[in-house]
Amino acid sequence: MGKARLRSIHVHPVKAFRSLSLREVVVEPWGPAGDRRWMLIDDGGKVVTQRRQPRLALAAAELLPGGGVRLSAPGMEPLTVPVPRGVVTVPTQLFRDEVEALPADDAAAHDWCSAFLGAEVRLVHLDDPAARRPVDPRYALPGETVAFADGFPLLLTTTASLDALNSLIAGGPHAADGPLPMNRFRPNLVVSGTEPWAEDGWSRVAVGEVVLRVVKSCGRCVVTTTDQATAGRGAEPLHTLGRHRRVDGKPVFGQNLVPVGRGTVRAGDPVRIVD
Repeated sequence: MGKARLRSIHVHPVKAFRSLSLREVVVEPWGPAGDRRWMLIDDGGKVVTQRRQPRLALAAAELLPGGGVRLSAPGMEPLTVPVPRGVVTVPTQLFRDEVEALPADDAAAHDWCSAFLGAEVRLVHLDDPAARRPVDPRYALPGETVAFADGFPLLLTTTASLDALNSLIAGGPHAADGPLPMNRFRPNLVVSGTEPWAEDGWSRVAVGEVVLRVVKSCGRCVVTTTDQATAGRGAEPLHTLGRHRRVDGKPVFGQNLVPVGRGTVRAGDPVRIVD
């Protein structure tokens, strides 16, 4: 794996919004700085993602100094949302996890998101990722935490595995769906220069100066069938992953990671197996 490199870096300032590409990012214990520190909840406090609202793929959030975001979407005036100043949290349901979060201070933020989706939602912020949400104890080491990502601080994918998957799709009944771009899988780190599926055998990798523990393959859901440019849906990649790439009965693509320490990763950094 001597030629493996970090090809690209992606964060998602608001969970389920379009990804934002960066040249470098600080990796904190709970994930890349600015990644998934905001999310939408419905009137019952449950997370709202592209699973229910594929239209979220069309919304973007720009990171602002201090942790705020600037929201934009088709047909909407951009809106700047600062980090909440309040201290009163609300309970939210992020899949199986109950997480306390701070609502955006300005009602305009909730109104903007609700108007875009045509459904009542609220925008909330994770104020203290070091304390609010532990990583799944079935896979975590003591003290490991995560922001509003589905389950783990980072997701890594490789270009070689995407090429292999697209070759499988091209030979199947839904060939017209392919080839798929990497943004279908919403990774944080994209690595080039490996063999297809090499990441299945990794246990620890160093990306530049940062060491990351490889926890488990990432189970995939309907979001991967959502075109991130149009919000339309198809059959792939779930059809092909279901036939060729299953772990514990779930279609998988990519690897979930937990940082071993802090540091900065940069596009072009070498990637090497630690053990």
